[in-house]
Amino acid sequence: MDFLASLKELVRATQAFEHYSSAHVRSMGLTVTQFDVLATLGNQPPMTCKELGDKTLVTKGTLTGVLDRLEAKQLITRVVNAEDARSQKIGLTTKGQKLFEKIFPEHVKYLGEIFNQLSPKDLTQMNHSLKMLREAFEKQSEN
Repeated sequence: MDFLASLKELVRATQAFEHYSSAHVRSMGLTVTQFDVLATLGNQPPMTCKELGDKTLVTKGTLTGVLDRLEAKQLITRVVNAEDARSQKIGLTTKGQKLFEKIFPEHVKYLGEIFNQLSPKDLTQMNHSLKMLREAFEKQSEN
């Protein structure tokens, strides 16, 4: 049970990150999920709903509503997928791309204010530990 202290810190760090990050995203007039979609689509070719859902980890039911709201704001466009007419390709409009180019660097800078408080050695160690943890969970999930 030695892992419980680490688990507690991981959960608390995740909650603190979500609180800090989401407050900034909301101050930009977006929900966290809307930001996630815009950040995923930014500087990328249009993608299907399935691809977008896989990259954002947003469920299909939630994604549909988010896309409807982003489309109403004229930030995304949906077009029939030329490779499979049963699906659509989602991409940013010019307005959406301009918004992405404004908010994404702002948010990275905002998050950087915290991460820059850690030394390069601390960041490397944290990255290594988190990667090992993720890989352990992924390996166990495959069984």
